[in-house]
Amino acid sequence: MNANTSRQHPAEWDQEAQLLSQTARDLPTGRHEFHKERLMAQIHEQIQREEREEREEREERTAATAVPGKARRFRLPRPAIMLPAMAAALSAVVVAGILTRGGGEGVRESGVATGPALTTDLGTATTKGVPQLIDQISLAAAESDHPTVKPGQYIYIESVLADTFLKTVDDKTSLASHKLHRRQIWNSPDGVKGWLIDPAVNDSPEGETLSLPDEQGNTPKAHLGSPSYDYLAKLTTNPDALLAKIYKETKGQGNSPDQQAFTTIGDLLGESYPPPELYSALFEAAARIPGVVVVDDAVDAAGRHGVAVARLDEMSGQREEWIFDKKTHVYLGSRSVQVKQLKGVDALMKPGTVTFTRAIKNRAVVDDMKQTPSQAG
Repeated sequence: MNANTSRQHPAEWDQEAQLLSQTARDLPTGRHEFHKERLMAQIHEQIQREEREEREEREERTAATAVPGKARRFRLPRPAIMLPAMAAALSAVVVAGILTRGGGEGVRESGVATGPALTTDLGTATTKGVPQLIDQISLAAAESDHPTVKPGQYIYIESVLADTFLKTVDDKTSLASHKLHRRQIWNSPDGVKGWLIDPAVNDSPEGETLSLPDEQGNTPKAHLGSPSYDYLAKLTTNPDALLAKIYKETKGQGNSPDQQAFTTIGDLLGESYPPPELYSALFEAAARIPGVVVVDDAVDAAGRHGVAVARLDEMSGQREEWIFDKKTHVYLGSRSVQVKQLKGVDALMKPGTVTFTRAIKNRAVVDDMKQTPSQAG
């Protein structure tokens, strides 16, 4: 395959992002930084993969010409790497990562990219005890205090988060990180009204509106990738049916169906508010995904140690971890850790590098937009 027919030039990514900016809000509001980091990693992975395959094909053509009677090995056309349109739009329009042109094409990061790589001990991963742990987590989720959200109220979620990424400027790549920062988000149960305060997304300390319709008059419907409380309340709580729905609606996304299903469930645990029955069903569905392991010791962004339910993405070499309190089994947060040593420029992302980390500090139902639980008294 001629890569020139399938690879987008960075300038095209930038143009596409501008055209798709009107739909940026359709991306899950809780994943701005995570999707930015993943977007840039996917762009880099796609370029590296295509260059490697072009080189292999050239070598095969040379070998077939030099050795009489040797047939060229044909490979089946590979599927295109479809970078999520919403992530592309968001990365170029809303968050700090911006594709640049000029002396060298790369990524320009804002002033919040201040620190060195975030690192951690990898911990011990095992398949032993996965069903038992998830049963305990599911039971704790079902028994937790979980008030119903009424019309006119808002779901408030406060977290702290940070990330590490590859930054390329003028053809020079290095590791950088966004420092740990506070994030607050409010969403109405129907998903139509909302507010976000996050210095990595908006420089204003007052934050920005997430209310719909957007500037173009669009009011996107809620779905698994961008759920509202009302949407989640209508989902099946049968673990098998729920997992089948997740596989069906995320088909073609991510690096593999199993990894994308695991990631989708992880997203729902972060900045959404699943009803108790669904909360338990999500964990039970996760237990049915092949490759799920337990990590004996994991640390969230607030420094709290816990036990993690995790899965390794074989393509990226990163392990996505959901972290729970070891005694109460309450959800603490999540992180993604580089586990495998990669080659080329990706080798800068050493095993133990934390590419994304989040700790949930508060999750509550409040009566007004921008009201916090302490203000509600």
